[in-house]
Amino acid sequence: MAADFGDSVAVAALSLSRRFADGATLWCVAPEWSEHARHVAVEFVHPVVMGKRALPAVSVDSADAVGALRPLVRPGDVVLAISTATCATTAALLPRARAWGATTIWMGVGDAPLIVDRDSGADHVVWAGDGPETDSPALHDGRLVLMYHVLWELTHVCFEHPGLLTADQACDEETCITCSDEGRLGEVIDNDERGMAHVRTARGVELVDTTIIADVSPGDLLLIHAGTAIAEVR
Repeated sequence: MAADFGDSVAVAALSLSRRFADGATLWCVAPEWSEHARHVAVEFVHPVVMGKRALPAVSVDSADAVGALRPLVRPGDVVLAISTATCATTAALLPRARAWGATTIWMGVGDAPLIVDRDSGADHVVWAGDGPETDSPALHDGRLVLMYHVLWELTHVCFEHPGLLTADQACDEETCITCSDEGRLGEVIDNDERGMAHVRTARGVELVDTTIIADVSPGDLLLIHAGTAIAEVR
């Protein structure tokens, strides 16, 4: 396991428990190993230990994970992706899930992502060590299973301490001091010739000025500031 595994999985579990307490659904995707998505969903939805609560979790097995989840994910939900660092489906899904208002957790093994930041869509990254993947097509060496079992257990530990389930009210460092608006991700729904577009964000559907970045198309990810699209996120 990576040296920071304990810290990263604990922080992810705290965030996940808070989202569950607010009524979230956990959406589980493992594009390269669908059996892991099914396994982690069963862990959360099935109270195998007496006294533990059943938590809403769904495994999504689709060649088009973005298309499958787009109409299902609500603001406040959680999207958990289990994959290698180079999985194209994960790269497309996680930033869009953030634009939809979901918290994102990325679990994986092998070579860790070279760059992980909020624009990548990974609010929480839990990695099982560095080095190339094994020869096993689904990496059945126990590392992935251990990771999401620990996530499950720590989430329930948080529920045993209700005081942890209320998020701290802290100042968002991404908020602009001048206009009190932050740079937010949004996914284009449609656009018109006037340089305006309907964009889905964590706040809902917003009408956004796109004249700065010219042509946009449905499905594009934009960085929005003060009602204006200021950059396209690739």
